[in-house]
Amino acid sequence: QVQLVESGGGLVQPGASLRLSCAASGFTFSKAAMKWYRQAPEKEREFVAEIASGASPKYADSVKGRFTISRDNAKNTVYLQMNNLKTTDSAIYYCVTDYPFWSWGQGTQVTISS
Repeated sequence: QVQLVESGGGLVQPGASLRLSCAASGFTFSKAAMKWYRQAPEKEREFVAEIASGASPKYADSVKGRFTISRDNAKNTVYLQMNNLKTTDSAIYYCVTDYPFWSWGQGTQVTISS
């Protein structure tokens, strides 16, 4: 079955960096568009970034220029490099795919605090 396992979250200070990873299994990873979403307390889940094989990455306006999504099809892994983190980036970050059907990982907590 489809499995998405996130890692790399943590507690850091404003201005720091984190790299999230998502290990995927149970489907043909190279065919899938991979996405990151996030959900802050008492807020709705929101789109963060997306990468499809052979296409330009897409980003939410709030993270453009600070976050970079990438993928390694040989390792079935998608990454989210997050730089210059802000307190407003604090959230649970989810790895998501819509191929072969919508699937979500369990999430990894990212907390930005001084």
